[in-house]
Amino acid sequence: MTASESDCLFCKIVAGEVPATVVRESAGAVAFRDINPQAPTHVLVIPRDHHPTVGELAATDAELLAEVLREAHQVAVDEGVADTGYRVVFNTGAQAGQTVFHVHAHVLGGRGLNWPPG
Repeated sequence: MTASESDCLFCKIVAGEVPATVVRESAGAVAFRDINPQAPTHVLVIPRDHHPTVGELAATDAELLAEVLREAHQVAVDEGVADTGYRVVFNTGAQAGQTVFHVHAHVLGGRGLNWPPG
């Protein structure tokens, strides 16, 4: 891990240094429950490798981004929200609400989700 990665909360979760309620794991991604859920289903899906934003991940490893999205869909299936509807959100940058700069997909479902999200 580089210095910035060693300070990254999500890298510490991947390494098992910080506890999380893991719901799925694949070779390249980990999915765990958000500690501040905004919907009945609120799971974060992260790549095991450190990438600060979804744009950077898309530019450097499109296959890993595809794996994160496949895992996000499987979380929705496992959580029982795939048929009723769910949202996958990537906040990119501080002004968009990104607080941990390790790319993560929010999988939200289990209630009506208004648009625009606000």
